Amino acid sequence: MTEVCGECGAVRDTDDPATALSWSREREPGDEGPGRLLCPACVRAHTRDIEARLPPAWWS
Repeated sequence: MTEVCGECGAVRDTDDPATALSWSREREPGDEGPGRLLCPACVRAHTRDIEARLPPAWWS
């Protein structure tokens, strides 16, 4: 199964373990589904958005 970035559409290269492991999966609270896969470039570009969703208790 080919996995693609939910933001930019980049294809995940599972043949290179270092690259494959640098992808991230985001899920909305209460979502039991597979979530949305993000490539390393989109993770870096949207880190602030991802961090903003964390509850205040995370930062304590």
